[in-house]
Amino acid sequence: MTQAHSKEKPIVYYYHEDIGNFHYGPKHPMKPQRMAVCQSLVLHYGLSKKLEMRRLPYASSADLKRFHSEEYINFLEKISPQTVMYPGYDDIGQFHFGEDCPVWDGIYDFCCLYTGGSLEGAVRLNHKKTDVVINWSGGLHHAKKHNASGFCYVNDIVIAILELLKYHQRVLYIDIDIHHGDGVQEAFNLTDRVMTVSFHKYGNHFFPGTGDMYDVGRETGRFYSVNVPLLQGIDDNSYTTLFKAVIQGVVDNYQPEVIVLQCGADSLSNDRLGNFNLSLDGHGECVSWTKSLGIPMMVLGGGGYTLKNVARCWANETGLLVGERLDDKLPETCEYYNYFGPDHSLRSGMEFKHENQNTKEYLQAIKVEVLENLRQIKGAPSVQMQGVPEDFFNNEQVFMKNDENMDERRDDDDEDTGYNPHYDQ
Repeated sequence: MTQAHSKEKPIVYYYHEDIGNFHYGPKHPMKPQRMAVCQSLVLHYGLSKKLEMRRLPYASSADLKRFHSEEYINFLEKISPQTVMYPGYDDIGQFHFGEDCPVWDGIYDFCCLYTGGSLEGAVRLNHKKTDVVINWSGGLHHAKKHNASGFCYVNDIVIAILELLKYHQRVLYIDIDIHHGDGVQEAFNLTDRVMTVSFHKYGNHFFPGTGDMYDVGRETGRFYSVNVPLLQGIDDNSYTTLFKAVIQGVVDNYQPEVIVLQCGADSLSNDRLGNFNLSLDGHGECVSWTKSLGIPMMVLGGGGYTLKNVARCWANETGLLVGERLDDKLPETCEYYNYFGPDHSLRSGMEFKHENQNTKEYLQAIKVEVLENLRQIKGAPSVQMQGVPEDFFNNEQVFMKNDENMDERRDDDDEDTGYNPHYDQ
């Protein structure tokens, strides 16, 4: 039995006016501005009327160290284009900074903002204040415990899941980015408390080069990592059919209590770095179908490097999550309206130019292998009931109006026993 979403609980949506102003560099494909464009579409389509709009809070250094090593976060907090030139910063390569993960002004604040939304969203799910959380600025799934990777510096997903595990015995992580969700799988590879499911391009040295079908987790986590390696050019029908079959099998066998869905938009057709043939509607079908399962969920962003299409995608999926099918004609009041010319359409910009190399036989073989592995799971895992780790905050104080404190940073001396978010109800 799945749990029905309560009509009384709002869908919580996170954004901050500064998030779109960060800049990886002029030639870098990752453009945080995509969040500002998406936000404009969300507002001018009138979706905010059906959302509880909240500003991203800043996570603290202690929050980031829940997963990442102290040495790495201390380095990330101090690094800048200016300090990197000082003596003593020659170990920058140790943390994998470079062309993919450059050093730029504001890098630490950026990480604290997008992680703060995912972490606070997890707290709200834990305390049943909502059944759906949206944080398009989050979903940076490649970052590792000790280093940056693949445009990702802090793995907000892992940090949020660690928070969810305080109140949920089983967490399901689903990744529809074109790249394998390697950082999240690596973090939970040895446990049955989290099942990771990644649908991604695999082969021909495609980044990150991990996630083959036989990579199923290790030790206690064996068969709790599900990888669906796909070839270039997969289309809507092939993708959504396989997605539903796999996720239904996962839900039936694993019985997750909460879902984290990473919605990387680089799996869309015409992405700057991708080569799938998914349309806006095909990508969105995965999101709306997952919501229909009736399991509390956190919805995150991720990759996506054709800026206009990323904004279109996540605005459309915000609409789907609140039960709205957006008009194909973009609202003329949107300040980025001319940016979408000449047709100013929500569903344009999808050129299906890659041959679909995924044969029916290949996709059937993947489905059979995955479902057979799921049968190895002997019932849904559980943990012995113990006291829940204390929250650092008093719930009655946390879930009340607190506008004046929204941009205050958490004190890094806070104990790491819980999260002390600033709410702006």
